[in-house]
Amino acid sequence: MRSPTRPKPRALEQPHKGQYSRARNNPVFIGLIDGPPPPFDFPSSLDSRNIARSVSDIGHRQPQDALSDMFEQFSPNEKPFDRISPKEKPSSFSPKKNPFEFIPEAKNFEWSENSTADSFEFTNVQTAFSFNLGTEKNDQRQSVSSNTSPIVEKAFRVNRRKENLSTVPLPQSAALFYNGNSPQFEILETCPSIKRLNRFLKATKDEVNAGVPGRFLRAVIAQDVPDVGSIASTIMYAFYLNETHYSDQLCTVPVLNMKRLDISSQAELKWLLDSCQIDLKSLIFIDEIDLSYYDIFGSLKLVLLNGYKLATKQEALKEAVVEIFNCGKGESVYPLVDTVTVVEDSSCCTPIAEKFALTSPELLAGHGFSRFLLAAILLDSANLSSSNCSLKDKHMATMLIHGAGRFGCNGLYQLLRYKMYDVTGLKVADILRKDFKKWTRVGNQDNAGSRLTVSQIGMSTIGTSIAELLVYEDSSVPEIKYFQQVEKLRLLMIVSGYYDLKRNFKREILVSAQSVELMSNLLSFFNSSASQLPLKAIPKPDLGEQMQAFEIDKIISRKTIECLLEEFGGNLKG
Repeated sequence: MRSPTRPKPRALEQPHKGQYSRARNNPVFIGLIDGPPPPFDFPSSLDSRNIARSVSDIGHRQPQDALSDMFEQFSPNEKPFDRISPKEKPSSFSPKKNPFEFIPEAKNFEWSENSTADSFEFTNVQTAFSFNLGTEKNDQRQSVSSNTSPIVEKAFRVNRRKENLSTVPLPQSAALFYNGNSPQFEILETCPSIKRLNRFLKATKDEVNAGVPGRFLRAVIAQDVPDVGSIASTIMYAFYLNETHYSDQLCTVPVLNMKRLDISSQAELKWLLDSCQIDLKSLIFIDEIDLSYYDIFGSLKLVLLNGYKLATKQEALKEAVVEIFNCGKGESVYPLVDTVTVVEDSSCCTPIAEKFALTSPELLAGHGFSRFLLAAILLDSANLSSSNCSLKDKHMATMLIHGAGRFGCNGLYQLLRYKMYDVTGLKVADILRKDFKKWTRVGNQDNAGSRLTVSQIGMSTIGTSIAELLVYEDSSVPEIKYFQQVEKLRLLMIVSGYYDLKRNFKREILVSAQSVELMSNLLSFFNSSASQLPLKAIPKPDLGEQMQAFEIDKIISRKTIECLLEEFGGNLKG
């Protein structure tokens, strides 16, 4: 039987041979791959500088080496992009020049005729940006203008770091991993908000020096506590009033309720003002202005911050108080006050930052401006962990986190706390003045019939032991007595709080009395309050009878000691 013949297998159909078309066959993407590098102009002053590169930049050296190998293929008289298009060169790009040097006068160019893509024309569109890497003394700026986008100028300066921060226990962060705790150089962005603030401070001080002719003096003043929160709230609220409630009849001036000399002992405040680029010379301290002079002529208007009552030495100016800001709920106020702002936040800078966010949010975008407010909120709220820290404190701190910079909120707080207890380079008087408080009372009438304000008791808080304080300098004991005389104190108590080698908290006090009788009265008062303040004498025979040191046998707060001193001072005669 004849087997059926099988049909011959057909040849497989050949696929259509056509030119493969890439989905992104577009001159834009071709230019990103094969075209010239993006235009970026570095100042010529950087050619002679050696800038250390981070570890993350080392891995990108291979493309640069490949670019250098590509330039070696051309002759010295030939430009790399001559082979791209015979019509027109994209830019003046010479291997002898900086390969990343961009000449703004470069014209548009076309791709080669051999290219399969349609001709594409690049337009000279750039982002207006000025990049400044000059130092403070030699400030240089180069900017690239644009006709198609608004000009956004940013200026930077390179500063050599003045101090070593490697000993500060900062928390781990990416910035510390790449740059270390204390890099030798830091790049600071010029803050337009701080420039605006410095102009306000300088203008107000010039007007105060001229006597504020024909205007009322609206002085913003806080309690006589020289901490970061009081200083920051005084400056910022005065600036806010000038920006939002400006009047030709008012000269708004922030008056810092501390002496200019005292700022030398506030290391954290000095560092913060310098870090935020705030002009220290334009600030007005309480010893540089006579508020009673303006009060006599009826041209003084006081704005009180962080409390409902003026300090005792400024109580005579209570008739001039027109506004109280951040007054505690339920506290009494002066009868002639027009405006009272009651808040329950832990920091006075929290409602001030909120006011800026509602009226001028662009000011908070400045790095130094937001850092100044953020530092005060973090210190006043114990890094947002105190019992009276509100949700608004946390919200405003989150909004101002740009001001923390490479430190982060935790790092900024730790750095400021470290500065508060750092006594490097300070004298004994400066150490005692860092955290100093004194109580005064009104004395008897003098021959003119006026009451005399007599200073009675002062208390200084330090972060080292009494033994370390006494051996800090060869003349530590005479310096303590001299500080007591300068402050006109009958009794000075130095309260020490520190951790020993076993990480146990210790509390010690050093008492310096004006007389032996006063020392005896104080010890009798402490014996009657032994349940609150149990004392154990520390033998120091070299101190004499008018100065004695004690160790407190129990953990006790500084507030308890303050209350006892106030009670003793109230019973003190003369």
